Amino acid sequence: EQAERFEDMVDFLAKVLDTKGPDVSSDERNLLSVAFKNLISSKRAACRTIAAIEQNPKYTKYADAIAKYKASIEKKLTDDCQFIIDMINSKVLSKSCENGESKAFFVKMVGDYYRYIAENAKGTLMEEVKQNALKAYDSANTIPLPPCNPIKLGLALNFSVFHYEVMKNHKQACELADKALQEALDKIDELEEDDFRDAKSIIELLKENLTLWKEESQDPNEIDDL
Repeated sequence: EQAERFEDMVDFLAKVLDTKGPDVSSDERNLLSVAFKNLISSKRAACRTIAAIEQNPKYTKYADAIAKYKASIEKKLTDDCQFIIDMINSKVLSKSCENGESKAFFVKMVGDYYRYIAENAKGTLMEEVKQNALKAYDSANTIPLPPCNPIKLGLALNFSVFHYEVMKNHKQACELADKALQEALDKIDELEEDDFRDAKSIIELLKENLTLWKEESQDPNEIDDL
């Protein structure tokens, strides 16, 4: 990780998953999260940058070349995300898992990586990955975890972003984020210091999103329940 050799991290951690499957430790899960996220982060950033360039009239004459180059990066991003999803399904979720926290972590991760594909997908692929992400997030959301559990809060954060950015369902995004936020705030005083710190950082992100979405909403009726 410190050497920023994220492809190597994925290779090494794949062997850990072969051995332990869903029984990896919390530290190993966090390393997986770092490895997977960094494997694709530069490609996601590149797609956003090139999409912005496409909108600039200054580069209109290069539109075909830009579109072709962007499509090549999108394919690499999609392939990487699908590789991660397939790894999780085959090495973890295909095996029995008694640990609800671990299962929620990995099912949520499947939803996340389908969401990353959906950021650039089109046509039938877009519909397929949207539904796959929704199915994974819904499944993770049924796994009982305490309201202040960081995985539970992270799921609420990412699931609400999915509704807002991919499904374009702003009302559902706000309701989901607000419900998770209120449930966590009701219990946060009961946490130990380390747990409090982990939960607080995600709670702040939920608050920021809700504030931003409320400001951006074109229809105030969408967020009356906040």
